[in-house]
Amino acid sequence: MQAPNSQPGRTATARVWDLPTRLFHWSLAACIVGSLVSVNLGGNAVAWHFRFGYAILALLLFRLAWGFVGPRYARFSSFPPNPMAALRYLRGAEAPAAGHSPLGALSVYALLLSLAFQAGTGLFANDAIMWDGPLRNLVSNASSDFITKLHKLNRIVLLSLILLHLCAIAFYALKRRRSLVKPMIVGDAELPAEIAAGAAAADGWRERLLALAVLAAAAAIVWAVVTLLP
Repeated sequence: MQAPNSQPGRTATARVWDLPTRLFHWSLAACIVGSLVSVNLGGNAVAWHFRFGYAILALLLFRLAWGFVGPRYARFSSFPPNPMAALRYLRGAEAPAAGHSPLGALSVYALLLSLAFQAGTGLFANDAIMWDGPLRNLVSNASSDFITKLHKLNRIVLLSLILLHLCAIAFYALKRRRSLVKPMIVGDAELPAEIAAGAAAADGWRERLLALAVLAAAAAIVWAVVTLLP
């Protein structure tokens, strides 16, 4: 990683996204794609829709915990939901900073909440033909049918949020000449030198081993829910 340069008007790179956060991001994206493809294929492929759903649940549980114990920019405290700050950011009155922008923070929370709702309702849903969620028997037929309707409605919400997310990435790349994708791949972001100085997030073996432990716990919880509760 390039050492931050503190000269005014200059830019420098700083580690913003730790490896566990980056792996979470791309794993979640892959699972979403897999989930959408498998459910649209239908038939036996729907079994993979459920598997991707379980993986998404585990990843979301990991991200929830990582938002409290992870490095500085992964923590929820570094990007609290603030609509007024997001409005100031849209108007150009909010100073640039490392990590999520105020507008990006709202996008992250909306996506995480929609994904959690989608994965959670999927546990109780049914397709009225041959596939039931693993917790389908814990609720009545009417409740399962209602939850299934919510599951389908939220899919539209989720796809809309994903589209907005992709449009924001394209806007930053084309209009502001700033890549949001590269930092999520390599971990380092180009920042004003005065911000980059001292901005680097921790991203060593301690964080990675902790992330493995958190992920294992999240996977164990999901496994217990889908295998022991029914």
